[in-house]
Amino acid sequence: MSSDQAGQGVNHVQGGSYRVALILITSLFFMWGLSYGLLDVLNKHFQEALELSKAQSGLLQAAYFGAYFIVAVPAAIFMERFGYKPGILLGLGLFAVGALLFIPASSAASFALFLFALFVLASGLGCLETAANPYATILGSEEGAARRLNLAQSFNGLGSFVGPLIGGTFFFSTAANEATGAVTEVAGFDGVRITYIAIAAVVVILALLIARIPLPDIRESDADAQTQSLPLSQQRHYVNGVITLFFYVAAQVGLGAFFINYAMDHWGSMTASKASYWLSVAMLCYMVGRFVSTALMKVIAPRVLLAWYALVNVVLMGVVVSGIPVWSVIALVLAFLFMSIMFPTIFALSLERLGSRTKRGSSYLIMAIVGGAIAPSLMGWIADNSSIEQAFWLPLGCFVIVFWFAKRGSRLV
Repeated sequence: MSSDQAGQGVNHVQGGSYRVALILITSLFFMWGLSYGLLDVLNKHFQEALELSKAQSGLLQAAYFGAYFIVAVPAAIFMERFGYKPGILLGLGLFAVGALLFIPASSAASFALFLFALFVLASGLGCLETAANPYATILGSEEGAARRLNLAQSFNGLGSFVGPLIGGTFFFSTAANEATGAVTEVAGFDGVRITYIAIAAVVVILALLIARIPLPDIRESDADAQTQSLPLSQQRHYVNGVITLFFYVAAQVGLGAFFINYAMDHWGSMTASKASYWLSVAMLCYMVGRFVSTALMKVIAPRVLLAWYALVNVVLMGVVVSGIPVWSVIALVLAFLFMSIMFPTIFALSLERLGSRTKRGSSYLIMAIVGGAIAPSLMGWIADNSSIEQAFWLPLGCFVIVFWFAKRGSRLV
């Protein structure tokens, strides 16, 4: 396919370099990966600093991913009228405002204010994901969409790897007991505030850069709109994709939210900061898995790779539920390796042949991220009332659904 054709059913109404566009879009994937990586460390941080239960700390993910559910369709409508670039700039603006709201939230040490700040921040991320995910799929040939989105999402994995490293370093400090000399970890708010001020500054710089550089304005063609007779609700592979993405995100967010708790319970004298670094190891596996798997997709069909990865994760979750000391934590780390391709592959397979309905279809897929708002609170409740191991039955079931989608649910009718 020539450089004049970005994919089936799209027109170019203004010029621009696809390579520059893809680089800038990929930087957005890194930034929301960084934000997500920090979120899982905040979960444990607030349990200690604000004396929250696991179920209460799960409200962080509820506020964060609930925002995706609320803003996805309005963001899609906005972009249908004004285009991808204004949607991206709107998302970056909300991202920066939400990060800056961490200043009053940390000064007041208010969990309610932190939830509000995360909601605003995640509203911006919801706009960015509604724009960037489908934009990455159409910046090139249709047959390369899944591989291209996996490549962009690889840098999301890099951000998710860096996030826990930053959180583990700055969110927790050490203090010595004068009487015993023992050193303990203290969860303060100074590091949280400084981290999010720095993020706001980077986001503002990125917004200014994107505002000044022309991006290809890709719009669906009228001819394609006429050929798309079936509404989204009647396109089975798409509906199955929305359902599957809901359960996949529930699994991913649940694993990250309680990784630190699980590691501390099942690996000797593991501390919160050390567990945060192990979470970074898990995110490193997540990132490496995306880069390696993107290369594998040149010789293995995305559906086939997705099915195998889902099946492996079902087995790994079985080990996690068993609670075997040390080995169950290693299994939990490895689960991130095999989760690596799931979100972008499910997303890309769901958008196949949607043509003029791509933006709206993308918005409903982003709404499905609300699964991440529900799972942590549910898993936290199970952990508080039973055990942390039993809570991981939920992601095990989610990976079974991903396996079904890869084998049958994603087939085009």
